[in-house]
Amino acid sequence: MHPSLPEELVPLTGEQHEIVRMCRHFAETEIRPVAREVDEADTEMHWGIWEKAADAGITSFMLPAELGGGGFTDVLTQCLVQEELCAGDLALGNLLTSNGFFAHPLLELGTADQKERWLRPLCENPPPLTALAVTEPDVGSDAAAVATRAERTADGYRLSGTKAWISNGGVARFYVVFATVDPTKRAKGVTAFLLEKERAGMQFGPPLKKMGQRALLNTEIFLDDVAVPVEDRLGEEGQGFLGLMHTFDASRVILAAAATGVARAALEYAVDYASERKQFGVSISKHQAVAFRVADMATRIEAARLMVWRAARRLDAGEKATREAAMAKLFASETAMFSTWAAVQTLGGWGYSREHLVEKWMRDAKLEEIEEGTSDIQRLVISRAVFSD
Repeated sequence: MHPSLPEELVPLTGEQHEIVRMCRHFAETEIRPVAREVDEADTEMHWGIWEKAADAGITSFMLPAELGGGGFTDVLTQCLVQEELCAGDLALGNLLTSNGFFAHPLLELGTADQKERWLRPLCENPPPLTALAVTEPDVGSDAAAVATRAERTADGYRLSGTKAWISNGGVARFYVVFATVDPTKRAKGVTAFLLEKERAGMQFGPPLKKMGQRALLNTEIFLDDVAVPVEDRLGEEGQGFLGLMHTFDASRVILAAAATGVARAALEYAVDYASERKQFGVSISKHQAVAFRVADMATRIEAARLMVWRAARRLDAGEKATREAAMAKLFASETAMFSTWAAVQTLGGWGYSREHLVEKWMRDAKLEEIEEGTSDIQRLVISRAVFSD
């Protein structure tokens, strides 16, 4: 079962249709078959799927064509791809497009030389992995309160502090690290820096053992007087927060598309199961409780996709979309949690078993309500926008 895309509202190009077909095929033939294996491996990086995705152009489709990428720099196409890949597996889908999250602040703040040095290698085969380092042990969603210090030196900066829950930490080669040049300035002191993994004084904790999305490794990063030259500062001092907020507007919409993908996978799985399974001699698809759950899943998924597309279109038009991005992230992530729960419920005891992927998807979906701003943070963003109207 594959959804029809709502093109009566947002017409898609032939190229967009082609990349959707390609990513859907890749998700079905390459991602879904290894989803359980990768989940069981827990803290090991699955390089095989990364290399296959690079061969297919998936890891660099979102990067500018002039740097060797696929040229799909618009947010809508990135959302189309994200939904398809994450319908195969949420963790692997987020992993395979993670270099796009690294690229956003670079495209926003970087010089031509920085883009050439740090983005062109991502279009090579095989490409390096990358990471954004924002979160800290005592700083979650309040990015203006980062405590990692960037002390000015004669020829650059020295970074000291700890980052936590960094996706691709330890396996990534390139990092954007957010630090403050003056903590009393809060947002106006936040500055971004480009680092390579081999820098002296940069160390990594072991991969964290997580509830879900285990294919996407997360670690702590320890920065001990790490020297960074001025040319590796991204933008001017104090511009990091603005670049990060613009990155969050796009990344929250893309993550909402990811959540829509796993919700869709759960719906398809539940429908297939309910259509084949009988209880008391009747297909369970005929049971009112099952039918109503499926109706709720389908309705919420359709609404989530439309909210994602609306926010993406605003961003692509150069319009402010902070409220729309927060709405899409909130609704899609909670739809993913509801739909994966509903799929487990539909399968009954079998849904709780590792024999079926729905229990994994339920564990995976929970992170979508937490990462890049929890659901409560999204509600605060939305309410502030509503009150200021």
